[in-house]
Amino acid sequence: MEVPSSLSLSHLFDLTQSPTSKPTTLIRCCSSSSATAPKHGGRSTPPSTPVLPSNRATLGPIRLKKVEEFRTKGVAYKPPPNHHLPPPSKTTLISPKPSPPPPISDATTTIHLQEKLLYLDTFGIDLIPLLTAHPPLISTPLSHIKSTMTFLSTTISLSPPALDRLTSLCPEVLTLPLPSIVSSVTFLLREAHVSTHHLRHVIHRRPRLITSDVKTRLRPTLYFLQGTIGISDISKHAHLLSCSVEDKLLPRIEYFHENIGISYDDTMLIFRRFPSLFCYSVKDNLEPKFNYFVVEMGRDLKELVEFPQYFSFSLENRIKRRHLRCMEKGVCLPLPAMLRSSEKRFMERLEVCCSSSMPVKDSPFWKLTHSDYQ
Repeated sequence: MEVPSSLSLSHLFDLTQSPTSKPTTLIRCCSSSSATAPKHGGRSTPPSTPVLPSNRATLGPIRLKKVEEFRTKGVAYKPPPNHHLPPPSKTTLISPKPSPPPPISDATTTIHLQEKLLYLDTFGIDLIPLLTAHPPLISTPLSHIKSTMTFLSTTISLSPPALDRLTSLCPEVLTLPLPSIVSSVTFLLREAHVSTHHLRHVIHRRPRLITSDVKTRLRPTLYFLQGTIGISDISKHAHLLSCSVEDKLLPRIEYFHENIGISYDDTMLIFRRFPSLFCYSVKDNLEPKFNYFVVEMGRDLKELVEFPQYFSFSLENRIKRRHLRCMEKGVCLPLPAMLRSSEKRFMERLEVCCSSSMPVKDSPFWKLTHSDYQ
């Protein structure tokens, strides 16, 4: 078969077909030892040599294109013969394994990060430190972040400063499933009885509440505070619900009951009167203040049971300074009167105690005070 010289052979290597064209099979005749060539006039006709493009620069891209198509389909591709090279030796064609999906390029990742950065910047949130603290944010879709931020800013009505504090302390809130966050908020409203207008304040004070699991953290702590400690109105102390019973609550109870020696009932009374005591460090807060209370102040343990708020005051700036002033004046004030009052009120009480005289004999206080000095 002869091919007109005016007809280009590039259409034989074209992979694109029109919708109406039928698949064309290209038959290449080649000499073989097992095949007999057709005879014509008693003589064998030598096999015709296919006409190939002479420009190898044109053939290269076409071949690469066809190889790529066969690679994607998982079929081995046998390139056409190249008469410019010696015939290859006997080879075995091996079908290549399907290639894995191409990884996400660095350019795509950068574009996605820029979109997240610009979106969070509208809320006054800096994405860069969040990525360092919580790397899974890199692969979190922007659509998921938008859903979470819309719920927090619209449904709960958190202000931009509150959102910034929330994401800074708990960056994982942007990667958590939204139903998990909704479940925590529902728990605070229904089971902890936090009012709607007070919910924002509770989350702002303790952001980890909405990232804590309801079944494994929030509900067990609620039952412990209500059942064991006896706190009736848990909504006033909702910030404690994210604390672990085993890691945080029980060690502080054991310190008062076993280390200090306060009875179990009085220990429960201490935490029932002042539940925020669960948030104080044993080593950095409770131990130094208790040692000063016993050694330097010489007070009775009963005063701690009656006024556990003693541990909430600064040891250096309030407790020591006022105790030393009382010692200078020779006055012993009750703990609430010594610590709770302002500086002005405290000095006035010291002056009154120092300038007061003994009661007269007609006073009902005579028998209570004068008899002590006889």
